[in-house]
Amino acid sequence: MSDLSVSASADRLADASVPAMRARAPRQRLSAAAGLAGLLVLLALPLTAGGYWTFTLGLCFANAIAILSVSFLVRYGGEVSIGHGVFVAAGAYTVALLEKYLALSLLFSLPVAAVAGAVLGVLFSYPSRHLSGIYLAVATMALALALPEVLLHFSNVTGGYGGLYVNLDALPGVSKDMQRYYMPLAGLVAVVLLLRHFRRSRQAMALLLIRSSAHAAESFGIRRSWARLSCMALSAGIAAVAGALLSFSSSTVSPNSFTLWTSIFLLVGSVVSLYSLSIAGSVIGGLFLTMVPLLLAGAGDWVPVLYGAALLAVVLGFNALPADLRARLEGSRS
Repeated sequence: MSDLSVSASADRLADASVPAMRARAPRQRLSAAAGLAGLLVLLALPLTAGGYWTFTLGLCFANAIAILSVSFLVRYGGEVSIGHGVFVAAGAYTVALLEKYLALSLLFSLPVAAVAGAVLGVLFSYPSRHLSGIYLAVATMALALALPEVLLHFSNVTGGYGGLYVNLDALPGVSKDMQRYYMPLAGLVAVVLLLRHFRRSRQAMALLLIRSSAHAAESFGIRRSWARLSCMALSAGIAAVAGALLSFSSSTVSPNSFTLWTSIFLLVGSVVSLYSLSIAGSVIGGLFLTMVPLLLAGAGDWVPVLYGAALLAVVLGFNALPADLRARLEGSRS
């Protein structure tokens, strides 16, 4: 094919893409405006909501970040984790221990917690880099099962059953209730923006390529082991940020907060959010994860049944929504 024909084909493709881009532009502007309006509502909510809702929504935002970490692993690594509560616990205990022994507030300990989570993710993923599917899921579940016993074994450091307290202010001069709300919200917005930037990078495309076709990716020099380490490190780092903010919002950490059920609920929240990497989707998952156990607290033996029914209702209800609305909730699929 001559250079002239190639150039003409490229011109025709470019001309054909112009109407599609123009058609998408209004939807993108509308989606951006709706997202900004929703963010403004969340920013103003503490001015009208009571202390109970301020506290609960702070926990919801922290849980939403943890759900993002699971969704990221599913979408870019193609793997399911039943042990992400371990990385959340790493971030939570990092903040609590740095406050206890070094008197550092959340602003200083949060980056350390993110690094600690990422390092723990690499330490786990390197020996398990050849596992996938159900085998990797079982390996992560083993981590979640062992975590409470490990924390209790080192009770002289972790505080045992009583746990540790997180009391230092992150923003001096601001009321504690407002800090517990705005710090997790700021963390959620920051994580979503960083993920949006990442999704447009070459590294993200490389991870998606090796997920869809490992042989094709290796022909381009992209190693599967690198992809596995990268996905787990990033996902674990995000989970640790969630744990750090969760410990700050709840003011305490203990082994009872990081059982196997914690990791299972994070996976459930990720399913409810449709593995979204957007603020809207992750907040919906966080609300489900935070509110449903509170609403069902008095149901006794019916809790598992009602929880499963609520999960089915949410998932089936999302699938019944119009495609455009589902796409906005999910965020663009990279």
